[in-house]
Amino acid sequence: MCVNRSGYYKWKSRQGSKNRYEKYRELITGLVLETYQKHKSYGYHRLATVIRRETGWTFSDNLVHKCCKLAGIKSKARHYNYRRTGEEHIIYPNRIAGKWNASKPLEIVVSDMTNIKYRGKNYEWTYLLDTYNNEIMAHHLSEKQGDRKPYFHCLNDLIKKIKEQKTPTVLHTDQGTIYSSKAFEEAHKDYNIVRSMSRVGTPTDNPIIESINGWIKEEMRIDFQYWKTENLFDFVNQYVKYYNTERPAYALDYQSPVQYRTERGFG
Repeated sequence: MCVNRSGYYKWKSRQGSKNRYEKYRELITGLVLETYQKHKSYGYHRLATVIRRETGWTFSDNLVHKCCKLAGIKSKARHYNYRRTGEEHIIYPNRIAGKWNASKPLEIVVSDMTNIKYRGKNYEWTYLLDTYNNEIMAHHLSEKQGDRKPYFHCLNDLIKKIKEQKTPTVLHTDQGTIYSSKAFEEAHKDYNIVRSMSRVGTPTDNPIIESINGWIKEEMRIDFQYWKTENLFDFVNQYVKYYNTERPAYALDYQSPVQYRTERGFG
């Protein structure tokens, strides 16, 4: 059979026991299961990143993918379908037009509001996202439906950050009532802000924040079970800190937003 004697007896003595590759895969599978219990919304790429960061070991994402299949693990996050495109805003056209690659912080900022249901009540969470590194740079939560204050608070936070900036910041939003209002326009007219708006009913015109909206709420629900917290305002503040400083992001080569920004020389 063209098998040497020593190789044959080595194989025979190993019968019924696992080789080092099988032991290593079993160990990685255990770590994957442990990490998945904390972050059930994560896919295998992000699970691999977290394990590498915590252990310092070197292994491929493909190995974690195989371990996930072996353990029957699959991300519990939902996916959403987008709708057809709508009409441009008559004052603020879509200036971005799919060109989202910012070269520095505060070049393109997007804003949106999303609902968080907490103990039978709907809270409105408004936040600003810097598309350079997907960092949440301002956010405000309100328990009052249709509250205008969070939008203006976020705008004021943006104004404070760009006061010393010479180049304009593009602020991209949807065509919501407050974003389209005269009061919101007046609040930023004397500052270095250029407005841009998505077409009506076209979330694909603001894909970064629309996508992150879904993932954030899935993580809050699946991984952190936010409804168990005693104070939603404190929870959201803590989550934003985690999101900005710890959460590995696929779009940032699995770095956190703050890590991505600082490693490129922006303080």
